[in-house]
Amino acid sequence: MTNAMARLLALPLFALALIGAAPPETRFDISLPAALSDDASGRLLLFAAPLSADNGESEDIDIYGPDDARIFVAGRDVASFGPDRTVSIDAEEGAFPKGFATLAPGDYRVQVVLDRDGDYNYGGRGPGDLVSKVVTLHLPLGARPSIALDHRLPPVAGQFDVTGLPPRAAEQITASRPHLHDEQVVSKALTRFRGTPQSVAAWVLTPPGYDPNGRVTYPTVYTAGAFGTNHRVDGQQLSRIWHLMETKAIPPMIWVTLDFASPTGTTEFADSVNNGPWGEALTREIIPALESRYRMDARPSGRFLTGHSSGGWFALWAMVRYPAFFGGSWASSPDPVDFRHFIGVDLYQPGANMYRDAQGVARPLERAHGAVKTTIAQAAGIETVLGRDGGQLRSFDWTFSPRRADGTPAPLFDRVTGAVDAQVAAYWRDNYDIGHRIETQWPRLRHDLDGKVHVVVGTADSYYLDGAVHDLEDAFRKVGGRAEFIYVPGASHSINEVYARDGDRNAYYREMAQAMYAVARPSGATGGR
Repeated sequence: MTNAMARLLALPLFALALIGAAPPETRFDISLPAALSDDASGRLLLFAAPLSADNGESEDIDIYGPDDARIFVAGRDVASFGPDRTVSIDAEEGAFPKGFATLAPGDYRVQVVLDRDGDYNYGGRGPGDLVSKVVTLHLPLGARPSIALDHRLPPVAGQFDVTGLPPRAAEQITASRPHLHDEQVVSKALTRFRGTPQSVAAWVLTPPGYDPNGRVTYPTVYTAGAFGTNHRVDGQQLSRIWHLMETKAIPPMIWVTLDFASPTGTTEFADSVNNGPWGEALTREIIPALESRYRMDARPSGRFLTGHSSGGWFALWAMVRYPAFFGGSWASSPDPVDFRHFIGVDLYQPGANMYRDAQGVARPLERAHGAVKTTIAQAAGIETVLGRDGGQLRSFDWTFSPRRADGTPAPLFDRVTGAVDAQVAAYWRDNYDIGHRIETQWPRLRHDLDGKVHVVVGTADSYYLDGAVHDLEDAFRKVGGRAEFIYVPGASHSINEVYARDGDRNAYYREMAQAMYAVARPSGATGGR
């Protein structure tokens, strides 16, 4: 290739138009074989990655985060493939991190996915999605290529399929299985809100020696996972708790994992004008239903909360929102608990912007070993391409924001400019800012909340969540409230790092379980009640 040709290919589309050169082809025709489906709809995603030695044999091309700079993706909504069973997608429009016309000339591996249920932003491709084979194409395109969707992704393996897992993890999951109970609790409150039957999934782990017909009852711990978890993952994660109880590292209690995943993200079990009355469902329906089915203490001093990341926010919110209902909360690395430090942004600052600070510097979203991996603008960009709902930033809107006339949540910030909507931010503050709630409602909360809040976070949290935890600690200090705050030096967002002490990754499990048990059994007696 001559230098002149290379320079021509590097020119943006508008420059090519000015000099009269035809812009490169960026459209792809995507076909739906009759043998695969009569018709289909969903979010069509086109992925591309430069061909290299380490991906030449890879089965899939996918993007695992906005910091994955080698992957390019374009998306569009598809209502139908029509009579000719073909739709087109322009990879110059709705693309991340940039349109395909700007890519360096070379060979690229390309794959197409039709996300059928709109949850790619939350869990990626999954059962029922339609996927093409990976093909190699040379960019810029000389002609409009055609790619056929090739197969439908099958249902996931069984809940307790341990194929490919490390031996220790497989052993723990298998051992916990007889003690795990799969529950679906019907919610009349959510059903009224949605207009269709709604239920909430939960796994209930009973302790060694549990007798469903006995008289002994047990303290109960309610927990929720991080963003991206689902009911299947929740059950597997309880295997660690079973191992700790079986080896008597922690006291015997009942543990319940609650599934708060939805197509819009995580609901956090917070009452919301967009997601519905999840808090009401939790305290008035789900927990009472489980207490009627299992030998639980069924009293405030026997109900505890814990969770990590999004689950950590849930554990704190439920404690502050229903302080007389629970006996204590142990939250780790919670999502922003004070919106003066919302991923490092003070939402109440006049002229607040999610993308850039006052000096115009790009605001980071994720860090690792002191280096920025992802900016907030990049995260918002990839969420926009992958789908309208389900991403972490959009999930916050669905939970915290007021509802617009069209039935969608008002966005906290403009996805193009990053400008924060001050009215939306004020709504967030008045309804969901936990630090603000402590400062303004402490006289009402003190009697039932004082001493019940425990928070642990790493000083190098990957998403800068330690800043909001410091703000929450300041709020408690300002009102004279008692709460425990632990900052783990150098720990990132990883639960294994936050829970570890002197190389023991289960140390905090033991610490918080013993503290919970001391509340439920102040006499010091072991076993159930």
